[in-house]
Amino acid sequence: MHTDRHYALRTKSIMSRQDKKIIIRAGRGTLAFLTKEDGSEAVFHPYVVKSGMSLAANLREAFKEQDWLAGGAANAQLLVTTPVVLLPLEEYQDNEAFDAESIYSGVITKCKGDEKVLQEVRSVDAMSIFAVNRDLRMVVGDNCDNVEVGNVTLPVLHHFYSRYYQSGQRRKLFAYFHDKMVDLCSFDSQRIRFANTFEATHAHDALYYILFVWKQLGMDGHEDSLHVIGEMPHEQWLRGRLQSYLSNIYDVNPVADLNRSPLAEIEGMPFDMMLCGL
Repeated sequence: MHTDRHYALRTKSIMSRQDKKIIIRAGRGTLAFLTKEDGSEAVFHPYVVKSGMSLAANLREAFKEQDWLAGGAANAQLLVTTPVVLLPLEEYQDNEAFDAESIYSGVITKCKGDEKVLQEVRSVDAMSIFAVNRDLRMVVGDNCDNVEVGNVTLPVLHHFYSRYYQSGQRRKLFAYFHDKMVDLCSFDSQRIRFANTFEATHAHDALYYILFVWKQLGMDGHEDSLHVIGEMPHEQWLRGRLQSYLSNIYDVNPVADLNRSPLAEIEGMPFDMMLCGL
């Protein structure tokens, strides 16, 4: 009888795991989760990271402590915030000796020892390379059957291109604020014209980088437009300073952009997680 009960409980656990999906966002010293189980609505879980522990150790603790992570999941997506290197897709396809490690390390020097991930951005004919911490990925793999690794920058890049590039005659620069950084990107002739990530802990730094890129791209302060989303540092000051240089500044509205998706209504959820919604 005891054996039968044990088997029933184990079967229930396996079934629950098979029905569960999860997105894990590993930011700069932050963790957040989006879970969905057995056809229910997606639920956003910000997680309080313990100082003095690595992000991977915090993630392992979360799987042990949190009820909504109990039993792991069948499918998981791990979103990381490491820098992205982009190159034309044909350069990857035509190069038989393509070496992601050497190309990435030649541009980014802070991610040595991390695993390098290749991901195609087909909408703009680009190949991306980014890094993922091996320990972080191992923790997810220990608790989930299938693990897909992504980068927070890429779904936002694809969204800006697919939704905004074709509309209107103005050239557009996009700014996504997240994790005390700002992703800046622009497009031209169905390709990425510019894409890079800058530190944006302070509003003065963010102002400098936006205006520097604007000038570098030769954009017009009266005719072209800046589209902004995310948490800007010292928003009132930064917005005021930008408006003194640029005539057309628009806020990206997640609710409108995502056709009133319930995920866009969740307070505090990063835009990249909304785009990757379960």
